[in-house]
Amino acid sequence: MKLKYFFWILFLSIFTNAQNSFEIQSEKKTVIPFKFINNLIFIPVNINGANLTFLLDTGVAETSIFSLENQDLKLDNLEKIRFSGLGGTKSIDGFRSDNNIARVGKDYVNYTLTLFIIVDQEFNISAHVGIPVNGIIGYHFFKDHPVLIDYSSKKITIYNDEELFKKKIKKFDELPISIEKSKPYILADVEMTNERKSSKLLIDLGNSDPIWLFPALIKDFVYNRPNIDDFLGRGFNGDIYGKRSRIHNFYLGRFQFEKPLTAMPDEYSIQHVNLVEGRKGSIGGDILRRFTVAFDYPSKKMYLRKNRNFDDPFHFNMSGLDFRQDGLEWTKDIVNLPTKNRDNASSGVEILNNSLQYNFVLKPIFSIAGVRKDSPAHKAGIKKDDKLISINGKKTADMTMEQIMELMKSAEGKTINMMIQRKAQEMTLSFTLEDPIPYQEHE
Repeated sequence: MKLKYFFWILFLSIFTNAQNSFEIQSEKKTVIPFKFINNLIFIPVNINGANLTFLLDTGVAETSIFSLENQDLKLDNLEKIRFSGLGGTKSIDGFRSDNNIARVGKDYVNYTLTLFIIVDQEFNISAHVGIPVNGIIGYHFFKDHPVLIDYSSKKITIYNDEELFKKKIKKFDELPISIEKSKPYILADVEMTNERKSSKLLIDLGNSDPIWLFPALIKDFVYNRPNIDDFLGRGFNGDIYGKRSRIHNFYLGRFQFEKPLTAMPDEYSIQHVNLVEGRKGSIGGDILRRFTVAFDYPSKKMYLRKNRNFDDPFHFNMSGLDFRQDGLEWTKDIVNLPTKNRDNASSGVEILNNSLQYNFVLKPIFSIAGVRKDSPAHKAGIKKDDKLISINGKKTADMTMEQIMELMKSAEGKTINMMIQRKAQEMTLSFTLEDPIPYQEHE
C-alpha cells in the first residue's frame, strides 16, 4: 500500500452513544504531542491501562482497534457486528465493546468509550506506516471541545476555556462546516480546467492525499490528461482503485492551490458506501498540513491560518513503488572503542588503540509491497516482495519509511540506485524519477 496515498476510512451503520464523550480535566486546555507521517497524524491513546497509538481521523465516526502489536488489552462485553465501507467486496466481521476508559495525553479522558474491534489482520497498517499503529479515533475526539492542530510544532491543543480559544483563533480565517453522520463537511471550489464549481467535500484527516473526487457522482465529469490508473488505498471492503491526475486549481475559502494532485476512485470502489447527500469527494492531509487548523464542532466552524508549508509543491511518488516494513531484525553494528596500551608505561605515555566491538540492535526490514505498471521502477525490473538492501548507497536498515517515501518524491530526473534481494540473489537496479501526471494546460 502506498504511504503517500494511504486512505483509511470507517463507515459504521450504528448510532452514536450519547455518553461516549471526552472531558478535559485541566482548567483551560490540554496539549497533546503527535507524530506526523506521510500527511497522517498519530496520537498516544491509553485504553484500559494499555499504551497504544491511534490514527486521528475526522473521516470516521467511531473509535476502532485493528492491531494490538502484542499489547495486553482487557475488553469486556464483546458484541459481534459487521463493518462496511470503501472497496468492492463484502463487509467484514468485528466486535463492539462498551464502557472502556481512554486517556489521550494526561488530561483528556473518556470513561465510557465504545470501541469497535476489527479482527481481520489485513487491516493492520503498521507495516505501511513504519510505526506500530493500533487503532483509529475520530468523531468523539472532536465533538465536545474546540481542537487546534499545529502541524509545525506537531502539537494538538484542546480547549476548555472558550475565551482562550477565541483569542487564539482571532487572526484565523473562519469557515462554516456541517457535521453529518458524525463527520465534517465543507463547501470548496474545484477547478478542473477553467470553470470553478462549488463542491461538498469531507474534511478527512485520515486521507493522506490532497484531494479525492468521485467521478460517478459529478455530472459530465471528464478526467484531466495525463492521468494514470493506480491503487489508491484500502477500505473495509477491499482495495480501492482509480485514477490519479492534477486539476488546475483548488479553492478553500480565500486560499488557492495550483495544480494539486487528485485521486479519483472508480465506481466499483464506492458502491457500498453510504455517502451523505451532495458529497463530491474529500479534502485530505496534504491540503490541511499547510495550515494551523482548528475544529469547533459545537459551533460548526473550522478555522485556518497559513503555516510555513503552505507553498510546498504537490509532490508525487514518482518511483511507482509501494513499500512495507516486514518487522525488525537484529543487526550487527561495529563500534570503535579506544583502549589504553600500557606496553610503554615506563615512558610515562599511554597509547590509545582502537578495538572493535559488535553492537546488536533492532533495525527495520523493508520490502516492495507493489509496483505500478509502466512506472520507472517497473521498467527497471523491480518486483513485488523484493527485499530492500540499500538506496543510493545508504542501507535501508538505517532509514525510516518516511525517509524512503520522501526520496521517491524528491525531484523529477533524480536517479535511484536500489540494491534488492530476490530470493538468494542480490542485484542493483536503477531508474530515474519521472512524474507521470504533470499538469497540462487545456485550451
